[in-house]
Amino acid sequence: MAASAQTETDLELVLLADATGSIDDAEILFQRRGYAEAITSQQVLNAIRNNAIGNIAVTYVEWGNDISQDVVVSWTVIDGPETAQSFADKLMTAPRRARGRNAIGAALLFGKELIENNDLTGLRRVIDLSADSANNWNGPPISVARQQVLDAGIVINGLAILCRQCSGRPVSYDLEAAFTDRIIGGPGSFTITAENAANFAVAVRRKLVLEIGGLPPGPRYARSNNAPDPLQQGERQ
Repeated sequence: MAASAQTETDLELVLLADATGSIDDAEILFQRRGYAEAITSQQVLNAIRNNAIGNIAVTYVEWGNDISQDVVVSWTVIDGPETAQSFADKLMTAPRRARGRNAIGAALLFGKELIENNDLTGLRRVIDLSADSANNWNGPPISVARQQVLDAGIVINGLAILCRQCSGRPVSYDLEAAFTDRIIGGPGSFTITAENAANFAVAVRRKLVLEIGGLPPGPRYARSNNAPDPLQQGERQ
């Protein structure tokens, strides 16, 4: 269901998905399909149901350069299979609009604005940024934007996307370490790695379950600032 005035929710979650020049149209659809499959999975629905209120509010945004951020699916309260499927259907049918070279700082501030200007009251507020690079070619510096987001009490998590058609890494540096050092922040923040096309949807599902539950994974699954391993207590591969 669409979010309405003063809706209470367990989690306000902005999904910031990479739509920069390294992501072609086929990969845009591939990423969206991974999120659509994850949001409708039984594991994610169980995590939503087991929270205090029993719903989450989610919006999906694709980001490119500093003037190219597109809300693909607006704020939606997900409280069961029907609302999850509605979100997934909208995600798979909307056209691509965001493009350009990486502007991670601008994307983070766009997510912050979406959270601060909605009609939701969330117990937790999270921005989740996915990218295949930690570079920032235009717009505000990541460090400046990151600090503004954290100062607003919003947690930043990351999905580091490695090479989608091979087993190598898309850049010469350690992408997960760069996410941990430069991008994520806040209590329990973490980075999940999507190592290849085959496990992308699994990584997204795991990430959503952890975010909804409010617990970070251990280092076996991700780079994290403080890392007990709830997967050994709950979700299993």
